[in-house]
Amino acid sequence: MWKRRKPAIQVKSAEQVELMRAAGLLVGQTLELLREAVKPGITTADLDALAEESIRAGGGVPSFKGYHGFPATICASVNEEIVHGIPDPGKVLRDGDVISIDCGAIVAGWHGDAAITVPVGEISAELRRLLEVTENSLWHGLAAGVAGARLTDISHAIERYIRDQGPYGIVEGYGGHGIGTEMHMDPLVANHGAPGHGPELLPGMCFAIEPMVNLGTKDTYELADGWTVVTADGRRSAHFEHTFAVTEDGPRVLTALDEGRERLTALGGRVAAS
Repeated sequence: MWKRRKPAIQVKSAEQVELMRAAGLLVGQTLELLREAVKPGITTADLDALAEESIRAGGGVPSFKGYHGFPATICASVNEEIVHGIPDPGKVLRDGDVISIDCGAIVAGWHGDAAITVPVGEISAELRRLLEVTENSLWHGLAAGVAGARLTDISHAIERYIRDQGPYGIVEGYGGHGIGTEMHMDPLVANHGAPGHGPELLPGMCFAIEPMVNLGTKDTYELADGWTVVTADGRRSAHFEHTFAVTEDGPRVLTALDEGRERLTALGGRVAAS
């Protein structure tokens, strides 16, 4: 009887990583456009239209639109919605909301994937802190993504940072992933776990890292639309994501406008050469 082999992690050449950088930069620029557009009164469908226009004008194709039947260019998840929210012309953003915007683009057959959570108008101090903790946990995970480390070193760095900040709910069952010629590839990158496990990180491997953190419990459920994942207790959630490449010099954050140099340097981590 043949044993089933574990799927290999795709390793990219330097030229292929450059193509992924082109896709990642387009995603990063699109998210910055959407960040500026978020304000009370705008709809999630308005944001979706802006995203599609930006990606196509930049020579890319939206990764999400049509993916397993998903009907839009972005995932727009508001308040208690964690991920995979479907843009809706009837969903109007209001002062005090938070919205997670997840965006992907394909350029020359290669993918970039990133997400931000944006305050709508003025939000509470508790919510602002949730966004800060979640985004910081992402950067701690990215800083752990160095050649020679193990996959779960990323997971552990994310969890350890969040646990040190307070009793937040770290979402399970959803997480980061390999990325390259497809948007979702092996392996799953969990946002929790012990260090030192999983495959060794090698130069040319690329991953999308995406912590999802709740104000309440970690428990979730999926709505009847078959996509939107929400908190079980109805409390707010935040979600941040970047795509990065493992290099000999350190992580290269392909969806960050500056490739992550400022944030990684501030953490005292290694930074890939530009």
